[in-house]
Amino acid sequence: MTADPPPRERAIRAFVALPFPDRLRGDVAETIRRLTPLVPGMRFVRDEGVHVTLRFLGWTRADTVARLEAPLRAAASQCPPLDVRVRGLGMFPERGAPRVLWLGLEMPAEGAALQAACEKAAVASGFEPETRAFHPHLTLGRWRDRARRPRLPDLDLGSAHVGELVLYRSDLRPSGSVYTPLAVFPLGGAAAPVG
Repeated sequence: MTADPPPRERAIRAFVALPFPDRLRGDVAETIRRLTPLVPGMRFVRDEGVHVTLRFLGWTRADTVARLEAPLRAAASQCPPLDVRVRGLGMFPERGAPRVLWLGLEMPAEGAALQAACEKAAVASGFEPETRAFHPHLTLGRWRDRARRPRLPDLDLGSAHVGELVLYRSDLRPSGSVYTPLAVFPLGGAAAPVG
């Protein structure tokens, strides 16, 4: 379902994620400012979009995304709010020329269970199973061109409290992706529609 986009009038690009609080977004903005001279050619994310993706859905139809709301609501209601440790820098892929710079996350077992529930909901709604293992991280940026692997500093931003699961629409723009919440599901609670 994520290969070629359906006709534009019916297609949206979507994903399920945990958004991070303002304090962490500020810390990420400062981290990006400090890293900029160390990683030339990097296109950094905008700090307002800081999140951890639990399930990327890709291009799909709005009615398919709408079918995900009930199982996502149920999954969020079963997961307590999470305290996530944010530390360590890394790159994808693990070897060779890097393409993605990321900030590591240490999630409690409940967070891993929530991600598995999001995957199960996506597959039940008709999405292909994700073949890559879940590696919780915050994407900081992507290299525009082939680059050498830089030496990265140690980094520890402490813990962040996460209290909601969000189903997002992603609109691709020349200045970077813009994320719009379609539905917000408080962890341990009921869904709060957006818009």
